[in-house]
Amino acid sequence: MRPRFTLAATALAAAGAVLAAAGPTPAQPAKPAPKLEPKNFVEKLSAFKVDENTKQKFEMKSQFEMVYVPGGEVTVGSPDGEAGREANEGPRYKAKVGNFWMGKCEVTWDEFDLFWFDGAFLVANDDRAKGFKADAITRPTNTFVDETYEHGREGHPAICMTHHAAFMYCHWLRKQTGKNYRLPTEAEWEYAARAGKGDTAYSFGNDPGPLKDYAWFKDNSPDEENFPNKPKGCTHKVGTRKANPFGLHDLYGNVWEWTLDQYDPKTYERRAAVAINLNPVVIPTADKFSHVVRGGSWADKADRCRSAARRVSDKSWMKWDPQEPQSIWWLTRMDVIGFRVVLAEEEQPELAGLKPKVVKKSE
Repeated sequence: MRPRFTLAATALAAAGAVLAAAGPTPAQPAKPAPKLEPKNFVEKLSAFKVDENTKQKFEMKSQFEMVYVPGGEVTVGSPDGEAGREANEGPRYKAKVGNFWMGKCEVTWDEFDLFWFDGAFLVANDDRAKGFKADAITRPTNTFVDETYEHGREGHPAICMTHHAAFMYCHWLRKQTGKNYRLPTEAEWEYAARAGKGDTAYSFGNDPGPLKDYAWFKDNSPDEENFPNKPKGCTHKVGTRKANPFGLHDLYGNVWEWTLDQYDPKTYERRAAVAINLNPVVIPTADKFSHVVRGGSWADKADRCRSAARRVSDKSWMKWDPQEPQSIWWLTRMDVIGFRVVLAEEEQPELAGLKPKVVKKSE
């Protein structure tokens, strides 16, 4: 596949070098987010890209919609008899989440590229980089393959980023907008996916038959007309399947979605011993692994697209990365991974201004 050479390519170690020097930093209280009405809104973004040769600036624009989700209670996990159930989906526990906004769709390349190529960032060979502080925003290094893996770009979900990269995008988004954007917690994600529908495998019931109307997954993702070179399937433009009862698209299928939580195999067991868990979350550490993704992908069968289905990242997700040390930004060949963002109406103090902690040397 073709190599990419962009502004970031002049300093492949830029982001990693800055973070390695800075080291992990604790969360700092964020400024109060702008007060928003409890309704959907559109977030508009703009940034500029610098041409490497001419040094000209080119404005980039994008936007996305945030859907207001009224909080409530959810039973997280799957009943013992649910088809496709795996052991890490239990024991079930009760959680209560506050009101929040969630991205109507997964983050697309249209949005992620503004973060990746934002010309407002310094690069490592710039003398001004010496003034970077611990909370500096860094951006992804160059990829050495086509980052879309021939899945399509415009309107398609961004793919193959690490948990750290998704986390850092949210940090950049906070700086861009003044709002406390972050990744959804597992409890928020499952609450949104279930959309008040209780114990059923999907928001529309237990029968996976209607899934083809709500998700791009193994049975319907091949697109021979537009992507004949992807016979096993591919990502599709977001928002082209039916929304769930909350008005959210693609929670099932298209790409697995990063959640904020660090994975702990004992978490469900501990929470099951509590009558109700208020806004539960396992705050991410400086460890690259493991974290939880939700929702299934274009390559998965229906049973992996259930509301309770989980997948846990590990070192094998980096096995195709030839770099030493391996990237903190990209998951080589993991073209089933993406993410979406949330914004809490009343943010938990421990999550307000939470910053990525992973550094290049971390394993």
